[in-house]
Amino acid sequence: MIFTKKEDRETYSCLKLSMRSYLKMRKCLVLFTGSLLSIGLQGCSSSSEPSLDEIKKKIVKVETPNGKYTTVNKSSGAYGKYQIMPKTAKHYTKKLKMPHSKWKHPENQDKIFIALLEDNIKNLKKYEFEVDAFTVYGCHQQGARGFMCIMKNQNLSSKSYMRLRRNLPSKYRNISKNELRETWINYWKNKMIET
Repeated sequence: MIFTKKEDRETYSCLKLSMRSYLKMRKCLVLFTGSLLSIGLQGCSSSSEPSLDEIKKKIVKVETPNGKYTTVNKSSGAYGKYQIMPKTAKHYTKKLKMPHSKWKHPENQDKIFIALLEDNIKNLKKYEFEVDAFTVYGCHQQGARGFMCIMKNQNLSSKSYMRLRRNLPSKYRNISKNELRETWINYWKNKMIET
């Protein structure tokens, strides 16, 4: 801009500084408000909706009733307190920049599980699912994409049906393919309420 008077230049400079200050202040206010909202919401969940800690406890109780970090599932290869699959561990050790050879250490299992939970919750919210013990556990057990397919009854492969059947008690394993999806959903919804 070209200014003819010194006062005009000074006025413009002041306005420019004021605008920068305003934008910085606005950004800080948005961040501060978001932080307050986040803090406020943590203690405001309804009594019927479990907290993240309660969800974690339920998942551990279902996956490893003894809660040991050394529990091994010989049929699936899942390991540890949260029954993390080796392929999942490999992905998260890269993501969390930790040595893959140390993923079985208790503190690393905890870190991997928290990161996995956060990703599953993001996916649930992205696809507009309610975040509760059943949906978070469903993502943990079937993988986020697998869980979405099950819940929407879309793109269920023979492998999907096999995983559903494998993750039910033996008394349900011989039910028809048509009933399998609903049986799995009902069983795990009830199980996560009872746990």
